[in-house]
Amino acid sequence: MATKRLGIIMNGVTGRMGTNQHLVRSILAIRAQGGVALADGSRVMPDPILVGRNAAKVEALARAHGVARWTTDIDAAIANREDTLFFDAASTNMRADLVRKAIAAGKDVYCEKPTADSLADAVDLWRRAEAAGIRHGVVQDKLWLPGLRKLKMLIDSGFFGRILSVRGEFGYWVFEGDWQPAQRPSWNYRKADGGGIILDMLCHWRYVVDNLFGEVKSVSCLGATHIPRRWDEDGRPYDCDVDDAAYATFVAGDGVVVQINSSWATRVRRDDLVTFHVDGTLGSAVAGLQRCHSQARIATPKPVWNPDVPQAIDFYRTWQEVPDNIAYDNAFKVEWELFIRHLYDGTPFPWDLKAGAKGVQLAMLGHESWRERRWIDVPAL
Repeated sequence: MATKRLGIIMNGVTGRMGTNQHLVRSILAIRAQGGVALADGSRVMPDPILVGRNAAKVEALARAHGVARWTTDIDAAIANREDTLFFDAASTNMRADLVRKAIAAGKDVYCEKPTADSLADAVDLWRRAEAAGIRHGVVQDKLWLPGLRKLKMLIDSGFFGRILSVRGEFGYWVFEGDWQPAQRPSWNYRKADGGGIILDMLCHWRYVVDNLFGEVKSVSCLGATHIPRRWDEDGRPYDCDVDDAAYATFVAGDGVVVQINSSWATRVRRDDLVTFHVDGTLGSAVAGLQRCHSQARIATPKPVWNPDVPQAIDFYRTWQEVPDNIAYDNAFKVEWELFIRHLYDGTPFPWDLKAGAKGVQLAMLGHESWRERRWIDVPAL
């Protein structure tokens, strides 16, 4: 069967996530496996052109990974009719304008989230894409993490009975940059550059909660700037004017209570950098990035409160790990393949610019809740 070429304009892939997850572990991995298989037996081979503002960086990235095409001229790249898909993983504050250009040029669009730094822009992108008749998708990678896929399997099997509550913990200590370099870029802590953990992470939590536990109905959020001063990539001090922690509670679905703490100022003592503890009438589970442990109602131990003696139960040993019965591919790559099949086979792809706008909506409502110190209902888009 024939192999079809898919020209992809890949903007903003010189950053850590763009390089590692989207270029190397997704597009180049797909090329190495011979493309994406379609329903008729043919295959799609991605042909990327790397786009970046820094010529030295983008050329070095292309050379390091054997990518033949690169440019700093994004307008020329978008104008090229041979490349039909525009992908963006650059900074949030530039995304809306670039996606608008791509839509106006008739490109299909696949992009990172947040799709914009305002709800008005996020909704505008979705409506423009629909009016233009292009196909569009948004990266919602956590849905394909092995830990969450195992959790979804437990949900679909009825293991939990009626789900009561979810407790999520995300984050780690991001170094301030004075004693040792920070492991996140400094723009994350500047409002003008689209920074802030509420804008970053509530977009994630929207699609996780919507897809696993039911549509988010209301939100209460408290933000904080725990570390007000940091040092940038050049060792220069700067003031942080956005939140580096968010403590949010959502009501989802048929009354499921979801609490998720997100912080770049916490030290980890849990199973993983993110964990979701789900309690139901028939069982509970704790999922991380890769692993998931469950405890059924019938296997639940009976602790007795007695603060005067050491705890006799090793609670960790009372949980059973959900086995790796299938091979789990990279989460970003899985969604890339689903989107490419959507382009060629027309398979459903609900994780589109509307879903992206819902994530931005929740982030904006989180800010509003923090500012006004109240619960806020989430209206339908």
